[in-house]
Amino acid sequence: MNRNESLHRLKNEHFDICIIGAGASGAGCALDAALRGYKVALIDRNDFASETSSRSTKLIHGGVRYLEQAFKNFDFAQLKQVRHGLEERHIVLNNAPHLARPLALMTPVSSWIEGLYFSIGLRMYDWFATNDTLPKSRWLKKDQVLSRIPTLNKTKLHSAVMYYDGQLDDARYCLALAQSASEAGAAVANYIEVKGFEKDANGKLSGVEVRDMDSEQNFTIKSRLTINCTGPFSDKIRHFANTNLPSRIRPSKGVHVVLPYEVLNSENAMLIPKTPDGRVVFAIPFEGAMLLGTTDTDSSDVENEASLNKSEVDYLVSTLNPYLAEKIDISKIKSGFGGLRPLLSADPNQSTKTLLRDHEIEIDPVSSLVSLLGGKWTTYRLMAKDTIDQADKIFGQENDCTTHRHMLVGGTNYDFDSWRFLAKDYDLDEDISKHLVKKYGCRAGEVAKIGVNNPELKGKIDPQYPYIKAEVVYTVRYEMAITPRDVLARRVRLEITDWRATLKALPMVAELMGAELGWDRETKERQIDQYSQQLKHFMAEATFVAEKQ
Repeated sequence: MNRNESLHRLKNEHFDICIIGAGASGAGCALDAALRGYKVALIDRNDFASETSSRSTKLIHGGVRYLEQAFKNFDFAQLKQVRHGLEERHIVLNNAPHLARPLALMTPVSSWIEGLYFSIGLRMYDWFATNDTLPKSRWLKKDQVLSRIPTLNKTKLHSAVMYYDGQLDDARYCLALAQSASEAGAAVANYIEVKGFEKDANGKLSGVEVRDMDSEQNFTIKSRLTINCTGPFSDKIRHFANTNLPSRIRPSKGVHVVLPYEVLNSENAMLIPKTPDGRVVFAIPFEGAMLLGTTDTDSSDVENEASLNKSEVDYLVSTLNPYLAEKIDISKIKSGFGGLRPLLSADPNQSTKTLLRDHEIEIDPVSSLVSLLGGKWTTYRLMAKDTIDQADKIFGQENDCTTHRHMLVGGTNYDFDSWRFLAKDYDLDEDISKHLVKKYGCRAGEVAKIGVNNPELKGKIDPQYPYIKAEVVYTVRYEMAITPRDVLARRVRLEITDWRATLKALPMVAELMGAELGWDRETKERQIDQYSQQLKHFMAEATFVAEKQ
């Protein structure tokens, strides 16, 4: 992807469809529309997946909790959502095998009655997963469970039910969607903020008025149809188009705490089925650490980034502690992140925990704005298909959707064992080679090549992690990274797993980016200062508050 080329196209070409929002649903729509032959523009006011789509639990799933609620409440809408999720799960896994893979999850139980209950429920979960190759659920004895997760509390553990879902690197998966859309012909650009709409004499949208956040230039993207895929921010775009539209989004805040890998010391994840507020909580290995989440609280603040606070940290840690042999000390928290779910609600008195994660496509008869509302990561492709099907109807066309079989960038002929050749050909350490293959797939060699003429770029960003300096250069040149946070939070996931290491690596990353982007000293220092202040704020809110009290 080349941002300058995309900007030139956005300013000078007339598009069939302009998609606002480059999270999973927007990037998915862009890929689907481009593959159907439409001339597509995809823009986002920040980076790709910079909001909800990079702050998920990293699971591809049908929703075990939804299945339980469906049968308890005779709620067929919940059942439909589980079926959709499980149908899409294998597609998400197959279309980017370097970024998504099966994950075993344990559900610990304290008695045989609990074990039977969850075993039956998860067998039903398996049954709904048709056309699926993941292993089926099993009821494991106590010693089998401890051999997989050795840090569990032996005195309270009776057994566990193990089942499988998928895990993905959400930010890089979304980036792969945007890259794939670009390679299919879409004009793709980040840091393009919508300021309003151009309308014809009948009030129909004819263009999107935007501002390039990098150059601070204003221009209009001409488009026959505009699709709003901005998740929790959808109402703002809807009201730009038509001030009389009622608000539809009920944002729900979910946060994750990131703890050392040794807390579970396992490649298996854990599902905690009982929490005080009726949710389930997951403890999941990710990038050498362990994610613990998530919460579910109403949030009316969509302007400020969702972050952790002490009460949320305490809630999550106290939920996990009873299952562990040694309780977690809050000082061990390495990082954390929060995001907003774009839940749909017609009833302001309804709890967000009871709201469905299904999606809806709204077509405003006044402005003709198409809005994709609600949904979740797992069903992004189905959401995009339904949306572009509506675009077909608007344009009076019938095009086949082919995204179910479209391999994403990096996925073609993926073979994890190719790390051995990468290590040998480019003289890279094993951990680095494995990391590159798992993140860039068949394009890992292109990253490694950058270090051939400059061995310094083969060095690590931080000695404890497999991320290398060549990745910084590669992401600027080919993945449209504009700021240090684009690199450290979403291209490599260091911010997700380690705030302190991110702060330490920041000056080096800014130096490498500045050389590529032509930053002067003032620009580089400003980038470092802005991001470091943000990281210190996160740390103060979530970690050091407890230490100071």
